[in-house]
Amino acid sequence: MTRRPDPTAPSVRRRALAIGLPGLRSQGFWASALRYGLAGALNTLVGFGLILFLDLGLDVQPNLANAIGYAVGIAVSYVLSRLFVFRGRSARAGGLRRYLAAVALAFLANQAVLTVANLLLPASELASALAQACAAVAYSGALFLLSHYWAFAGSEPARSA
Repeated sequence: MTRRPDPTAPSVRRRALAIGLPGLRSQGFWASALRYGLAGALNTLVGFGLILFLDLGLDVQPNLANAIGYAVGIAVSYVLSRLFVFRGRSARAGGLRRYLAAVALAFLANQAVLTVANLLLPASELASALAQACAAVAYSGALFLLSHYWAFAGSEPARSA
């Protein structure tokens, strides 16, 4: 008779979490995630600062302020992703096109979250800033996953022994 694994055991839970995203437990995934966070900090400071300045300071419509802020960071983000975040991965044909498509999909997620948050939250400057922050998190998470698994998904560099 074969023993069934205990579903509450830590190793079973970790395997269950990693089923949906291949490589989630790999060191390369987490190293890329860390570099993505570092590179994203610069874009976030500049882009989110611009968004808040336009939205709250100049009273630009929130979705337009959001779009302008993200447009400013796209070129810098691509260069940082290519040279720093996903460095060492072999180049893929159409890498820039894939990245721009990933940005477009992440931006759609961003706009959906922003729209829903603005509908659910009361009208105030603090609520507007919170809605923008929620949208930024949705964008960042979606773009990292799309970049890691698709736009920059070339082969990982060989490890030295």
